[in-house]
Amino acid sequence: MLKNKPLWLTAMTIAAAVAYSAATKPSAAPSAAQSASKGALMKPNGPKPSDAELKQKLTPMQYDVTQHEGTEPPFRNEFWDNHKAGIYVDVVSGEPLFSSLDKFDSGTGWPSFTQPLEASNVTTKTDNKFFMQRTEVRSKHADSHLGHLFPDGPAPTGMRYCMNSASMRFIPVDKLQAEGYGQYVHLFQKEAKK
Repeated sequence: MLKNKPLWLTAMTIAAAVAYSAATKPSAAPSAAQSASKGALMKPNGPKPSDAELKQKLTPMQYDVTQHEGTEPPFRNEFWDNHKAGIYVDVVSGEPLFSSLDKFDSGTGWPSFTQPLEASNVTTKTDNKFFMQRTEVRSKHADSHLGHLFPDGPAPTGMRYCMNSASMRFIPVDKLQAEGYGQYVHLFQKEAKK
């Protein structure tokens, strides 16, 4: 659970999520098969696809979240309750973002992590929407909106990277090698030995 989270921040976070959910047509979270078919649209270090191509290839929720700083509904998204081992990559670029080893249940209804898997693939900037100042998290190469960063997470970092499932694709450990992310397999082998 969240620690030292001011009541006003909790209320504003919930209000923003409820307002967004009420203002948009509810849609079911994409299945794992849909996520895989909507995988990396960019080649490594290649140019970002055009807006028209992104709109065509991403689901409406993925497009809204990644390209227009949208927020998916809490507790009604693909990865908020995912407990499988693996990594999360940007749905547009495929750049590695987070690991299940750093995922925790924040009680917010969105996937939350203590730290990025590859800090060089994540950038932050100030976001002043919803009458408050927050830290927005974006992917470095695709410039996809991922979510927000809050200083109320658990040890070891005390940070909560509160992400949108729609901005990410999950790759389970047993598919890391086949999907081109074999360099991360050793992280899960270490964890299995503990």
